[in-house]
Amino acid sequence: MSEFQNIGLIGRTESESAVVSLKRLMAFLENEGYVVILEEDTAASVSNHNMQVSAKSRLGELCDLVIVVGGDGSLLAAARALARYSVPVLGINRGRLGFLTDITPDQVEQKVGEVLVGKYMAESRFLLDMSVTRDGRPIGHGSALNDVVLHPGEFIRMIEFDLYVDGQFVYTQRSDGLIISTPTGSTAYALSGGGPIMHPKLDAIVLVPLNPHTLSSRPIVVEGSSEFKLVIGHSNIAKPHVTCDGHEQVITAPGDIIRIHKKPHRLTLIHPIDHNFYETCRSKLGWAE
Repeated sequence: MSEFQNIGLIGRTESESAVVSLKRLMAFLENEGYVVILEEDTAASVSNHNMQVSAKSRLGELCDLVIVVGGDGSLLAAARALARYSVPVLGINRGRLGFLTDITPDQVEQKVGEVLVGKYMAESRFLLDMSVTRDGRPIGHGSALNDVVLHPGEFIRMIEFDLYVDGQFVYTQRSDGLIISTPTGSTAYALSGGGPIMHPKLDAIVLVPLNPHTLSSRPIVVEGSSEFKLVIGHSNIAKPHVTCDGHEQVITAPGDIIRIHKKPHRLTLIHPIDHNFYETCRSKLGWAE
């Protein structure tokens, strides 16, 4: 008997191709005798089914495995909602790049079938917690599997902020912002900003300045247990924004304090047994073989 009996499904509902793959997956799982639980928004995009429906926040309580049909953005959203339940997550790629969702649509039955009989790799990925305080009062928070980003928001202006790592002052920086990225996020926005690619197994965090005014300012890699504090400078004209995985957003003001640290809960990411991080880099990033 498979260790995964109750399987949750989350689909990228605005994508017709994702809905096609979702229906194909539903038919396969039902035919194989698994209990399928649809996330409520996903269920609304699929008609004529008799499957159980649940809010995304409760899937972690009800399921042994959650399968996400969509792009990396869909999986990031699922990770933020499900990490605290320790339920493993598997991705089927119906997006563009697909670093996290690594099963292709034509492999659904074969690769998902292999995972369900125990032929898979499991990786533990950590997330980041972010909070913003103003005059000692909390005004916003969020979590991220990829990155927390400080940026100017709607204005194209340099912003000024102080950075502290583990209570030690690092620098006062004027730049377009700062990316604080996990190894998972090192192949996303941080890579575009000139940051290093980090292997997913590393317990490390990279700080990538965005177009710093001081050209000698470079990415810094620190240990994963580090705690970060950003203090928004009083000379800013723009109101810097802080976002988590490009989704949860808080608008800051001068003097606000942003704190970031590793989340206590980790995500278990499932891959097919033949998954290879370096092959993924070769194929997704166009490396010469």
